Amino acid sequence: MDYSKIIILDFGGQYKELIARRVRECGVYSEILPHTVSAAEIAAEAPAGLIFTGGPNSVNAPDAPTCDPAVLKLGIPILGICYGMQLLCRLAGGEVERAPKSEYGRIRAETDPESALFRGLEPRQTVLMSHTDRAARLPEGARVTARTAHCPAAAFEREADRLYGVQFHPEVELSHHGTEMLKNFLFGVCGAKTGYSVDDYMRARIEEIRARVGDKRVLLGLSGGVDSSVCAALLSRAIPGRLTCICIDHGFMRKDEIRDIREAFADSDLDLVCVDASRRFLDKLRGVTDPERKRKLIGEEFARAFEDEARAHGRPEFLAQGTIYPDVVESGKNKSAVIKSHHNVGGLPEKLGFEGVIEPLSGLFKDEVRRLGRLLGLPDKLVDRQPFPGPGLAIRILGEVTEEKLAILREADAILREEIGRSSVRADQFFAVLTDSRSVGVMGDFRTYDYVLALRAVTTTDFMTCEYARLPHRLLAKISARITNEVRGVNRVVYDITSKPPATIEWE
Repeated sequence: MDYSKIIILDFGGQYKELIARRVRECGVYSEILPHTVSAAEIAAEAPAGLIFTGGPNSVNAPDAPTCDPAVLKLGIPILGICYGMQLLCRLAGGEVERAPKSEYGRIRAETDPESALFRGLEPRQTVLMSHTDRAARLPEGARVTARTAHCPAAAFEREADRLYGVQFHPEVELSHHGTEMLKNFLFGVCGAKTGYSVDDYMRARIEEIRARVGDKRVLLGLSGGVDSSVCAALLSRAIPGRLTCICIDHGFMRKDEIRDIREAFADSDLDLVCVDASRRFLDKLRGVTDPERKRKLIGEEFARAFEDEARAHGRPEFLAQGTIYPDVVESGKNKSAVIKSHHNVGGLPEKLGFEGVIEPLSGLFKDEVRRLGRLLGLPDKLVDRQPFPGPGLAIRILGEVTEEKLAILREADAILREEIGRSSVRADQFFAVLTDSRSVGVMGDFRTYDYVLALRAVTTTDFMTCEYARLPHRLLAKISARITNEVRGVNRVVYDITSKPPATIEWE
């Protein structure tokens, strides 16, 4: 390997995958490991540096996640972020206390330009804080390198041991110059070598797929989304002639999507089979309102549908999935806090009826998947398609999923996408949500009691954080008027102006 590796120890923070992505953007390979790994296992990986993630716990709690104390004796540079800073402080001999005043959101910080982390940066920085505890006493030999109005030690360093901590989150866009801070750690402190690229990932995965599959066959669920399409292209490159792609129409697709999938792959060399399984999925969800239960049931039924089709097509030995890194992490792998389950990760039964599962994209973030798609020759229209959850419209309908609600949401969502597509506004993801609330309205001389529909549009570069899109009122008014006039069953339209955090992009 001609490039360095950074290991990220996961203490359950929601931004752990974003840290890994930022490191990779700098040309350095990163890998997330659970905080339970031993110091010996870390040393065997020969990383150039370690990063401790944030986490939802207090380091003073009896069951607070920690790591092998011997990690600090490996001589490897360590950067602790938020909870990671507090843990690093405590492990190195300092003390952590509950802060008299918590800090959440964008905060002005005074930094020391002589510090290795802040070298070359302006002394005053805007950073994203999200903490209740704070460092009360630093470890012996450490010094404060940043402070805020309510946090006297917003960052520290013990240069002799190459230990660095920041109470804020440099990995998110809301922290100005956060990437420069990470670069200072990677290259100024760790001396990391660049060279990692998606090209390397592609070549390695192709070799692994060929070695694992041999002369056997693979079954892939092709939804037409970015992940499954890139997965299909990669598998086709690795094992041409031995890939069957099945499109399971679970009934939760957007308007005309099945038709679009057929057209997109009509002239390809893929063996594409489209199956209408909408009735079996609707029957499975009858009476179900809990979003996690929806996801699990859809995932299980998805696996069963694949098994049925596998039997009909000679039962390929392997099942392939377009699972990507955020799917894995957000589903709670490595003891992370579960933010949401994914049908490719959290809902699959143990006994699939296949010899094994192949997930060639599971180490990539969405932007890396798109770059891989272009390397494989997929058209921009497909590669740039905005995210759509595996469970589809089922998790954009709050409460029970019915045919009536699906019909309402499909038409409303199509109007939203059509109008935003015609406009010149920037939105990286946009969709409609059918709420479980009804409101009184009036149409003509008649009273109505119909559904409230929510619109969601966000701007983001990483989908780990986002801001709501500032759509013009004229555009919102037009979308609302069209939906309430053209979609039977909706008499009120609202617009979601919540960012992530505190919300997620999806409602369920």
